[in-house]
Amino acid sequence: MILRTFGWSFAVTAAGLAFAAWQWGWEAFGIVLILSILEISLSFDNAVVNAGILKKMNAFWQRVFLTLGILIAVFGMRLVFPVVIVAISAKVGPIEAVQLALDDPTRYEDLVTDAHPAIAAFGGMFLLMIFLDFILEDRDIKWLAWLERPLARLGKVDMLSVCVALIVLLATAMTFAANAHVSTGHADKSATVLLSGVAGLVTYLVVGGLSGYFEDKLEEEEHEHEEEEKARAEGRPVSAVTLAGKAAFFLFLYLEVLDASFSFDGVIGAFAITNHIFWMALGLGVGAMYVRSLTVYLVREGTLDDYVYLEHGAHYAIGALAGILLVTIQHEISEIITGLVGVFLIAASFLSSVHRNKTLQAAEGTAGASGEKTQVSAGA
Repeated sequence: MILRTFGWSFAVTAAGLAFAAWQWGWEAFGIVLILSILEISLSFDNAVVNAGILKKMNAFWQRVFLTLGILIAVFGMRLVFPVVIVAISAKVGPIEAVQLALDDPTRYEDLVTDAHPAIAAFGGMFLLMIFLDFILEDRDIKWLAWLERPLARLGKVDMLSVCVALIVLLATAMTFAANAHVSTGHADKSATVLLSGVAGLVTYLVVGGLSGYFEDKLEEEEHEHEEEEKARAEGRPVSAVTLAGKAAFFLFLYLEVLDASFSFDGVIGAFAITNHIFWMALGLGVGAMYVRSLTVYLVREGTLDDYVYLEHGAHYAIGALAGILLVTIQHEISEIITGLVGVFLIAASFLSSVHRNKTLQAAEGTAGASGEKTQVSAGA
């Protein structure tokens, strides 16, 4: 099971590290390895959240996620995305941006860093909406009940998550504008932060809304199909099959946008380790492979069903990451801190799930023992 799920990840790791050592030497080998670990640690919460969505897809779309999806994740976000950022920031073509990355990596890093406020605002708002929609929903299973119960009651107010997100965005933009007078070169970035944050919010609403709409329609069609089978009517109509394809497509699109948002911190954080775009692409690409494999592993093993608080921990990590991204618009935060926050929250939710399972097993064992004693007494 492990080899079948992680086989491609192991192969890509071996090939990537070997290529780095052969092409650029042992320094590149070490940097690619560090970047891979960084990407896995920063994106573990991504895998947990992805698994909650991917388990709704059939085997075909899971394969699409691991093939076409990985190409988008590796080449789109880990290689093309930084080049596009530089091209837009420097007002040059993509080819010129690649040449800039090869010939003047320091200038390339400066341009990407200069674009960070827009990147952080977009990604921060997208992730913040995911967290708010989760935490404001009333759920049967609650991890931090003292916090989730009152928030669930507040969540009954329509569009509260959007209002909270917009308030956070306005506060961030206003604070950035107020501090811009102290730091030269950032006076014109507050409008960019505001527009990028709105773009992240709109992206979440559009993609998430379409995904939810078609998912609901798919469930309705499946229910109708079950009723038809019970009544020994004809098979599933063609329209239901088409709808299933649409639902799966938008769920796939939602996953890709979600992965892109999670990748922002990894891409930007990679510049703290190296300016070499190809070392960066190799390291982050290897890490992305493990995130993909880990997602499928969580789905196939039913880990989310066994450890019910994992999804909670992942969404709390998303909320923390959203806050960190918005803070990094003005202040630097170590990537180590960013990674450890997510790992700590997920580890805590995992341990809470283990404790919950042990408590339930002990209760079931006690109840079973009491039942046996009752039967023995009755038999006597």
